Amino acid sequence: MKNTLYLLFFFSMMVFGQERSLEQDKAAITQMLNAQKEAWNNYDIEAFMEGYWKSDELTFYGSGGVIKGWQATLERYKKSYPSKDHFGTLDFVFNAISPIAEGIYYVMGEYHLTRSVGNTNGIFMLVVKKMDGDWKVIADTSAKVK
Repeated sequence: MKNTLYLLFFFSMMVFGQERSLEQDKAAITQMLNAQKEAWNNYDIEAFMEGYWKSDELTFYGSGGVIKGWQATLERYKKSYPSKDHFGTLDFVFNAISPIAEGIYYVMGEYHLTRSVGNTNGIFMLVVKKMDGDWKVIADTSAKVK
């Protein structure tokens, strides 16, 4: 009986620890994405791009096709959003933040851009990975919704 109680205590502590870690990861991922939103709303594309993995392996899937690499993704953003009026004000809705593997999550959500050149809305799915203590987007799939 005593051993059974120890096992129950041990397993409950493991589950509690995993849930706490999961919630900490979700909070850190949300914080990183909100920092991106703030950078976007300040018309600071370089700060916005800090949330992305600075690698040739970064992959962006969008209406214009597949873009590989951090620099190419930056250039795509600059071309698609050439002025402050095109940037507008960004807001996110996070619908799901779920683990895929240790240190890797997917984030599904919506983006809403309020702009003087016309509002636009869409959906996204990101794959984020913890690297050197920071969360980075390693793959981004975004699509406009009409």
